[in-house]
Amino acid sequence: MATSSGNSSGSSALQIMSSGSDQEGLHHVMDLRKRKRMVSNRESARRSRMRKQEHLTDLTVQVGLLRKENNQILTSINVTNQLYLNLEAENCVLRAQVAELTNRLQSLNDIVDCIDSTKWLLDNEEEEDMTAQFGGDEFLNPWSNLCFNQPVDMFMC
Repeated sequence: MATSSGNSSGSSALQIMSSGSDQEGLHHVMDLRKRKRMVSNRESARRSRMRKQEHLTDLTVQVGLLRKENNQILTSINVTNQLYLNLEAENCVLRAQVAELTNRLQSLNDIVDCIDSTKWLLDNEEEEDMTAQFGGDEFLNPWSNLCFNQPVDMFMC
């Protein structure tokens, strides 16, 4: 029995030695895996930093383009506003001119109405006197039967 226990204790020592070398091998394999994982993680982190840097560069370029576009839009708005103010001022002047011309036209129409309304005051005798006074020329007689309300056609030749 001693032999069997010796064998068993010898085999257990052999197992311990064998398992000790297995544990060292296992530690070695685990260290290799750990190192490989660390290298892989470092490489992944480096790629991630590079992607982040590229994204930051792209965003910086985009900010520059948007600022340039914004400045162009602001310039366009300022030019448009200036044109609007100029047109508004011109429109104001034209409105004042329309009002003035409307007043002049009304005054001229009042004069024509006044002349037409006083025309009946002259009777035939006075017309004959006027005709004799102006030598029978109806054109020189201011009270002749000219139509005052007829429009003047300046293109008529």
